[in-house]
Amino acid sequence: MKRRFNITGLCIPSKHYMVDLSGRLEEIRGMIDEGLYFSINRGRQFGKTTLLHALTRALSDRYLVVHLDFQALGSASYKDENTFSLAFASIFARNLSFADEHISEVNPVCQTLQKIDETSNPDFDLRRLFYILLAFCKASKKPVVLIIDEIDSASNNQVFLDFLAQLRNYYLEREALGTITFQSVILAGVYDIRNLKRKIRTDDEHKLNSPWNIAAKFNIRMSFSKEDIADMLKDYEEDYHTCMDIDEIAGFIYDDTSGYPYLVSAFCKLIDEELIPGDTPGAPKTVWTKAGFLQAERMLLEEKNTLFDSLIGKLTDFPELDTLVKNILFAGTSTAYNSDLPAVDIAAMFGFIKKRQHNIVIANRIFETRLYNYYLSAADMQEMDIYKASQRDKSQFIIDGHLNMRRILEKFTEHFHDLYKDSPDTFIEDTGRKFFLLYLRPIINGTGNYYIESQTRDYCRTDVIVDYHGEQFIIETKIWHGNEYNKRGEQQLIDYLNAYHQTKGYMLSFNFNKKKQIGVHDIVIGDKVIIEAVV
Repeated sequence: MKRRFNITGLCIPSKHYMVDLSGRLEEIRGMIDEGLYFSINRGRQFGKTTLLHALTRALSDRYLVVHLDFQALGSASYKDENTFSLAFASIFARNLSFADEHISEVNPVCQTLQKIDETSNPDFDLRRLFYILLAFCKASKKPVVLIIDEIDSASNNQVFLDFLAQLRNYYLEREALGTITFQSVILAGVYDIRNLKRKIRTDDEHKLNSPWNIAAKFNIRMSFSKEDIADMLKDYEEDYHTCMDIDEIAGFIYDDTSGYPYLVSAFCKLIDEELIPGDTPGAPKTVWTKAGFLQAERMLLEEKNTLFDSLIGKLTDFPELDTLVKNILFAGTSTAYNSDLPAVDIAAMFGFIKKRQHNIVIANRIFETRLYNYYLSAADMQEMDIYKASQRDKSQFIIDGHLNMRRILEKFTEHFHDLYKDSPDTFIEDTGRKFFLLYLRPIINGTGNYYIESQTRDYCRTDVIVDYHGEQFIIETKIWHGNEYNKRGEQQLIDYLNAYHQTKGYMLSFNFNKKKQIGVHDIVIGDKVIIEAVV
């Protein structure tokens, strides 16, 4: 059977190209051997379900694993304690009905659960449910591990928190009195238990009190490293012999995705299935290249999928998140990573951001570019005069298939000066770089792509990298703060050109000096040429 790259549902090693999860599984097994209870909370499509199913298989030699999916409960199951307890007993019993011969010793308990489900006992509550669950754990010859996936389905329901409180009580009894209960409980979802509590309780006194305070920290890396991606591509290469430069392609994918599992697989799937025309002989050799990667990048950024829908939807659901993201993208705001701030906590939980040197940055280039495109495509943005000017001008910037970046800077400088020369300095600081991206995007849209180099972004400086038909342009946009700062900026750009093996760079300076000379000029430093536009 031909294996494929998978972006929907569960990944299966015999059917799909996958990253090797064995190292992660061993780390999690260590936590389970210690008897820890914990949560696995990551953003949408981060590989949680695939990891949990692999974990279930890996633990079967020593543990009896009960793996539940709370989506099977249905929203009506949280009506009250009786309804929830009956629903839980039902899926617990159904899960065990698919288990192997190792659960024969607990069959009487399973039969009890099934009878309860069939009779719909109106007196059945959490206390009676846990009485049976404890009997189940005691009867089992193997320690029992309970895994619950999709706990987000339980959000905004007090009865679920009461269920967690019961788990907590018996965990404490196990530690203090030796009560036989679950060896480990693992809860998986996007929301962590503290955020479930936040959605239920609105009063400050109880906002952060969670019955899941027994949970150990889960610090095991779930994103993919460059080496993980390379190993997966090696499996593919063994099947197809494309002669790809595995290290180079893995590096391109990692740099764009920061190892976000869905995005990694999406890149590979696009190249493998969309860029290769059917079973054309030799076709894989022509697409597993930098050019093929860039084409897949454009396709990925343009497509509509559930991950991007969730990403954009959260901006509407959480206005404070929207404000935080805009400040990072357009104002160059340097925000310390403080999880006590609701906006930061929410952004991290949904996978929008990550921590770099104690500050917040957008989680990966794909998310960042998609967010830029979203904001710059808004109706109010497209009504801006600078955007309309770009629409009128864009035909003059492409010559024989090549992008004339110097001409773009010349025209942008001209329009920006005409439109905003009388605007206050604070307006330019807040909007200058945003307007440049707004001017640039219609010109390269559909053919080229751009991203922001997050390691160089701050309030004063941002590097924009543009890829167009295989050519790369590095444009530093900066707020002018005197000659000395300007020279430091030039040297920083030179260092960056060296890193990218480029001899020509571009600088867009927003200068508030009243005696400034508007226009575009060349600066020669050694073997490098910097084309600077001063606004």
